[in-house]
Amino acid sequence: MPQLQSKIDAKSETFGRNRDQMLALIESFRALEAKVREHSASKAAKFSKRGQLLPRQRVERLLDRGAPFLELSTLAGYKMHDDDGKSGIAGGSNIIGIGFVEGRRCLVSASDSAIKGGAVSPMGLRKTLRAQEIALQNKLPMVNLVESAGANLLYQSELFVEGGRVFANMARLSAAGLPQVTVVHGSSTAGGAYIPGLSDYVIVVRGRSKIFLAGPPLVKAALGEDAEEEALGGAEMHTKVAGTAEYLAESDGDAICVARELFSKIRWDDVHTSAPAPVRAPRYDPQELVGAVPVDYREPYDVREIIARIVDDSDFLDFGPDYGPQTVCGHARIEGHACGIIGNNGPIFAEGAAKAGHFIQACCQSGTPIIYLQNTTGYMVGTQAEQAGIVKHGSKMIQAVANATVPQMTVLVGGAFGAGNYGMCGRAFDPRFIFSWPNARISVMGGTQAAKVMEIITVAKFARQGVEIPPENLEKMTGAIRDKLDSESDALFASARIWDDGIIDPRDTRRVLGMSLATCREAGARVVRPNTFGVARF
Repeated sequence: MPQLQSKIDAKSETFGRNRDQMLALIESFRALEAKVREHSASKAAKFSKRGQLLPRQRVERLLDRGAPFLELSTLAGYKMHDDDGKSGIAGGSNIIGIGFVEGRRCLVSASDSAIKGGAVSPMGLRKTLRAQEIALQNKLPMVNLVESAGANLLYQSELFVEGGRVFANMARLSAAGLPQVTVVHGSSTAGGAYIPGLSDYVIVVRGRSKIFLAGPPLVKAALGEDAEEEALGGAEMHTKVAGTAEYLAESDGDAICVARELFSKIRWDDVHTSAPAPVRAPRYDPQELVGAVPVDYREPYDVREIIARIVDDSDFLDFGPDYGPQTVCGHARIEGHACGIIGNNGPIFAEGAAKAGHFIQACCQSGTPIIYLQNTTGYMVGTQAEQAGIVKHGSKMIQAVANATVPQMTVLVGGAFGAGNYGMCGRAFDPRFIFSWPNARISVMGGTQAAKVMEIITVAKFARQGVEIPPENLEKMTGAIRDKLDSESDALFASARIWDDGIIDPRDTRRVLGMSLATCREAGARVVRPNTFGVARF
């Protein structure tokens, strides 16, 4: 086999001269990179006093220890604009590179808020746009660690128009199936508010994160309103009221831990592998499911008690637990298989429907199967619910379920009434598998509620005619309606009509779902050879 023969003499004078000149150039640009890091590290005392990590410390904690990190465009903006190339080298006021988070290759973009508050410079913007281009071309999810004073207004003419591409790219990256995860460590205001707004998953830090289109001074100037920062755009407001963020962390370090845990949960990790992750038994005995849950769907309980007894290691990453809390969403594994879980702690409110719709789309983006634990009286009704947009948000949830591109599995663990049955992937929405617990109830509404509705309608009808119905007749009519709906809603009635794929022992839920997830996983990986005719017997 022919091999190249080098003619270079490593001991020659020419080689030595070339080497010395090249090493001097290397030393020169490395010294400039060191100045960028020194510039950032010079604010260590300030960040420590605030209880924050420095931006580069955030990146270090995010990345897998010992794994490679390829930092990009380290000297962006050198000797341009207000970067003098001497003492105040900014490196674009951001840190960008390719590294590994929980074993997954990612594009990481962090505001260097220790340099001019992370204010965006023209070349810092270009650096970000280039990073997004790399992420799209190489199919990399992105993690944004945000804390920025916003655009440098001295250069607004070089920032404003092109800056819109950052948001357009975020939308396109998400649509391309590349998760966008953002940790807001501090301020993310004005146009920067759209970075978390356009992200698929958002983590905020209690008492530190600020997300608003206009801060208190501008609100005062524009509206005459005296607004307080926390109420206007604080972390708790965004997790509990606005729903802009899903995860509330207690510190920078905690927020980074949540981001890492999220990457271990979303199925971006193993979608191309042939085997699930190692299996860990739940920390709570699945046998307890026969006593942990009331037989009567009208008795309240926390669906997390079921989840704790069916998922691996009882490990469940709650998605937006403070927003629409009656609808529980989150990531977990069952017998090693990654899955999203949606469960009910009561009726579905507008906020819960919006959260579930978002979660379903996020699961589709990462290829994560969804399990529905259905126990709901349906979508919330009443004046307040209607004004909150329950029809609109409920419809969007139903639309997400109907068009989901990942396997969906449903277990009726209690009541399945009204359109809630639809929004929680009932039989009409073609889940891959659907099972019932023996206490399940499925109907347009409960028998008692149906009887009361008919009573009100009937009494009103005869009242308009000036006729009063004898109480015994009314009771006979409503009793018949109640008995009919109750008899037509139990699990045996439903299973007999194949509204499910069978009634299961609650204690077998983990095993049944594990088998179902394995079946779906193999189906996704299996290669078949379709033809136009089938195999005919000639």
